[in-house]
Amino acid sequence: MHRRIIIAAALIVALPGAPAFAVTAKEKAATCKFGADDQKLAGAARAKFMKNCMANKNDPRGRAGAGGTTGPGGPAGGVPPPPKN
Repeated sequence: MHRRIIIAAALIVALPGAPAFAVTAKEKAATCKFGADDQKLAGAARAKFMKNCMANKNDPRGRAGAGGTTGPGGPAGGVPPPPKN
């Protein structure tokens, strides 16, 4: 039991400083280029996608915290909101 607590504490301390989680602009550009190639985008559509992707604005789920979690099924993953009285 104590071993698990020590391991958990060590991970909590070590993980925030791990450079493996850092994404450079070059890596982000490569990821965005792959996405554009995968969708076969060209011209203005590709430029818009790359601009939004590099700015992290290409999330199809919408803005976080805008009235609940949104996903492919709509608000809260397809669960309708409670009725307002």
